[in-house]
Amino acid sequence: MANDIQRVIEKALTKLRSEKSRIDGQISALQTALTAVRNTGSDNAGAPRTRRRMSAEARRALAKRMKAYWAKRRAAKTQGKKASKG
Repeated sequence: MANDIQRVIEKALTKLRSEKSRIDGQISALQTALTAVRNTGSDNAGAPRTRRRMSAEARRALAKRMKAYWAKRRAAKTQGKKASKG
């Protein structure tokens, strides 16, 4: 009788050890997958983007360039209208 109980307990332990080994393998695979996901750069997916700040001098230079650009465009547009009327 004691041998039967001992055999049943040993059999149960063997099953549990094999199941533990299988679960440990799954845990390891999930940890590897999680590490791979973390390293793909998706961490910054929800992070707000930062904007580059422009100095006052750079803004003035840009405004000057854009004013010249639009003046040139307006001049070309009026020249085109005059040429088509002539």
